[in-house]
Amino acid sequence: MKYTTSRIISVFFLVSGVLASVPGIAFAADPAANPVIDTGTTAWMLTSTALVLLMVPGLAMFYGGLVRTKNVLGTMMHSFAAMAIIGVLWAVCGYALAFGKNILGGVVGWSNDYFFLNGIDDAIKNGVPEYVIAMFQGKFAIITPALISGAIAERVYFRGYCLFISLWFLLIYCPLCHWVWASDGWLYNAGASGVIDLAGGLVIHVSAGVSALVAAIYLGPRQGYPKTAIQPNNLVMTLMGAGLLWVGWFGFNAGSTVHSGLDTARALTMTQISAASGALTWLIIEAIIFRKATALGFVSGILAGLVVITPAAGVVQPYGAMILGAISAMACYYMLSVKPRLGYDDALDCFGIHGVGSGVGVLLLTFFIRDSWMKAAGAAAGPKGWTVMDQFMVQLTGICATAIFAGALTLVICVIVEKTVKFRLDPEKETIGLDYSLHGEHGYGLTQS
Repeated sequence: MKYTTSRIISVFFLVSGVLASVPGIAFAADPAANPVIDTGTTAWMLTSTALVLLMVPGLAMFYGGLVRTKNVLGTMMHSFAAMAIIGVLWAVCGYALAFGKNILGGVVGWSNDYFFLNGIDDAIKNGVPEYVIAMFQGKFAIITPALISGAIAERVYFRGYCLFISLWFLLIYCPLCHWVWASDGWLYNAGASGVIDLAGGLVIHVSAGVSALVAAIYLGPRQGYPKTAIQPNNLVMTLMGAGLLWVGWFGFNAGSTVHSGLDTARALTMTQISAASGALTWLIIEAIIFRKATALGFVSGILAGLVVITPAAGVVQPYGAMILGAISAMACYYMLSVKPRLGYDDALDCFGIHGVGSGVGVLLLTFFIRDSWMKAAGAAAGPKGWTVMDQFMVQLTGICATAIFAGALTLVICVIVEKTVKFRLDPEKETIGLDYSLHGEHGYGLTQS
């Protein structure tokens, strides 16, 4: 039988096609050279990224409803401005500073591949495109300085605020993020299994809460505080904002597993239980003391439950989440009740809820860790094993380091901002309100406060 050239070529392509379709044949792509994307995890991380970004307008609504009418737009702009300013800084250098390799003795990180995100165009991490991971972490970076704006509401220049959050992000957030979440961060590697902070109890809430307290004390109280009653302008909007925060928090915590499986389900479940427990506890406290339930109290309880479980959602079980939510609500309620006597004007209670509530979670989670986690930590620790008090000391080290670092540098940043572009609003402009004096607008088309 004679084989023509055309027949030989046809047979060659037919055999090649069959072989290429068989897994493991040399014609197939090398898995090591081309990591496979886990579409399920990637889809969840994309969803989580959107949920965390949703929290920023949720925070804007939450804060915007709590201030006076003349300051509603200015207050909401503080949250939205962070989306632009930190969104750009994160892509330029934030991701490199937070997740690059140790430099300056481990104070911060750096990677040329992360500068402008120019080296991750084809990168896949744990089955997820690194762009997605970078953007997910970037949403955390956006909302953290926005939280601080609640403590200094109604009395700062917009230009001063913009410079403040830029410096705070570069000098405080990025180093803390590196310490706690980067693979070579010193708190990440503390003890047998590192400090436990799933989604930012230290990096986000304790740092923002302590910084908020320092900034509020530095700037001084609003005009008339505490003698003059300062009433919220729109609690309906605050309730809606709290609802968006609760929904977004599922992406915040469950997305932080960077996985789509058992750990994700655990984190989501603990988040729901703790938020509900915090809200219910606050309602019970108000029912006992005032014999009525308030909307403002309810949303405060929601946040108390959410912030306390943020570091703990990956390691505790349902009963632990329920107890932590209740304890956080009681601790935050007490802090808000004594604030007038202490004399500082944390306008929208960033320190009283985020700092205190998450601080409680960072420390007390130690006593509710599931047995399987402790056994794994014990195996990593070696012959001496690992105890609850060992982990408690790691958590205590983390919270002390975070509070001292964030507090001290925040004071320095406040001084720099005040001496350069001015931070504290002039009395006349404060009386007129942020909306008209700084933005030339009125949130509701009204001129009165």
